[in-house]
Amino acid sequence: MPETRRQAAAPDDPSTPPLHRALDQSAKVTENAQELAHVNDALQHEVSSGVPVEQVQRTIEKSEAVETKVQEAADELVEVTTALAMEVDERDAMQSALARSQSAEAASRHRALHDTVTGLPNATLFGDRLDLALEQSLRHGWRLAVMFVDLDRFKAVNDTYGHDVGDRVLQATAIRLSAFVRGGDSVARRGGDEFLVLLLEVQGDRSALAFGASLIDCIAEPCAIDDTIVSVGASIGIAIYPEDGESAELLLKRADAAMYVAKGSPSGVARHASADVA
Repeated sequence: MPETRRQAAAPDDPSTPPLHRALDQSAKVTENAQELAHVNDALQHEVSSGVPVEQVQRTIEKSEAVETKVQEAADELVEVTTALAMEVDERDAMQSALARSQSAEAASRHRALHDTVTGLPNATLFGDRLDLALEQSLRHGWRLAVMFVDLDRFKAVNDTYGHDVGDRVLQATAIRLSAFVRGGDSVARRGGDEFLVLLLEVQGDRSALAFGASLIDCIAEPCAIDDTIVSVGASIGIAIYPEDGESAELLLKRADAAMYVAKGSPSGVARHASADVA
């Protein structure tokens, strides 16, 4: 079966992609070059065979015409190849612009859901994670704990050493909290000197209280900031799902209330059951 050739498109046809036009022109140059080679071979044969001058002249004219076609096709190939290169550059520029736009969008989303000082999730993202955790807990019958963490003596740090040192204390606290919890748990900064912790699949109030006490010890470790040693404490209020509430709003409210009770407790930790909150 004879090979089916793709019909060559006109180089100036705007509907034809530049790559196709370049391929068509390349094929055209090759075809004309082959024709020119055949004509020149015939011319050499005629000259060596002593054919009449008139016939040789006609072959020469044919060779010159084919050579002109080759040159025209080559010129057109340069044009479409240049157009192809320009299109490739334009596509590269568009892809780069798209990548920058996507990166800027991702950065914007990150800023909207994360705290600028510590890099932790903010209260909005924490609320989303809490809602999802409540759905999973309801489905699987799990218990979870919400912890409201308030740093003690943090105002004195800001007043004594300045807000730069205060920010570094917050950053150090964020790192300690994140390292202390398990992989599926969440830590967020609510604002100021307040943090939130979400613990999944807790066993009960005793384990939650023990975890909170260990967390206070972790936070209380001195922070070395340049030549300054800074220490802060923490008070932690805890609310457990489902006993202390079945909604994110109620659990956060009761953990907040329990935190104020914890400030008057020797341990620094209190669960909602210890707080007289509706």
